[in-house]
This record gives sequence, C-alpha cells and structure tokens, in this order.
Amino acid sequence: MDLHNLKPAEGAVHKEGKRVGRGEGSGKGGTSTRGHKGAKARSGYSKKIGFEGGQMPLQRRVPKFGFKNINRKEYRGINLAKLQELVDNAGVKNEVTLDTLIQNGLAHKNDLVKILGNGELKAPLKVSAHKFSASAKAAIEAAGGEAISL
Repeated sequence: MDLHNLKPAEGAVHKEGKRVGRGEGSGKGGTSTRGHKGAKARSGYSKKIGFEGGQMPLQRRVPKFGFKNINRKEYRGINLAKLQELVDNAGVKNEVTLDTLIQNGLAHKNDLVKILGNGELKAPLKVSAHKFSASAKAAIEAAGGEAISL
C-alpha cells in the first residue's frame, strides 16, 4: 500500500449535490439553472396537482352529472309468471323460499329478492321474500297463498 492508491472506505464519501447560485465561475451562476423568467424561475413556485400547462385539466373536461346513493339497496326482481313456471316445471308444491329460488337459478345467495306482479299465479303458494310489490301481494293472496316478508 502506497500513498497513491489510498482511497476512503466504501460509502464513506457522499457526493455533494448541485451547488447553484455561487457565481459565474461555478458554471451554475446567473439564473442558477432555472432559465429566464416564468413561474418556474420564481421563488415559491409549486405546480398544482393535475395542472396541465394551462390546458383545461382532465378533472374539468370530464362531464359530471347525476347522483349515486351510497345507501341504495339493489333487489333481484322475480315476476309471478316465474313462480308459476316453478310450480308447472320444477315441481314446487306449496312453498317458495329463498332457497328454492337459489336452487332454481332465479337468485344468488346474497341477493335481496322482490316479488313483482307481472304474470298470473294460479297455485296457492306460501312465498317468502324480502319485499313484494302491492300487485304481487294482492295476486298471491287472491290465489289463496300467503306473502311473507323477511
């Protein structure tokens, strides 16, 4: 080991950052690497989030309308005609529950079910669902059945 091949340990020397505004002789004097005039040359400049150089920003170009209710409940609508089909084809006798509807592919296990009044119901069924339309409830009771809300 000689004086000419001595060097500091790995990681011991940190390269200093760019030193600006230290006179013309430094090569970084004058404008201090900021160019001439304009907002970016001034002190205190910071660009707003979403700023697009004066072009209309995306968040203002996209149309905004309507209202999304975060408390909305989405119901799976099932008509009386479908319940009559279950009686005719699937061999359902006197009771229609959520399990019956799930097994026959009319609802999924996490669905809220509403019975709607479209179609005709001839069989006296005991129907269990989360909701009933007024016409569906009347039609079920007119056929001799019962509408049970869960």
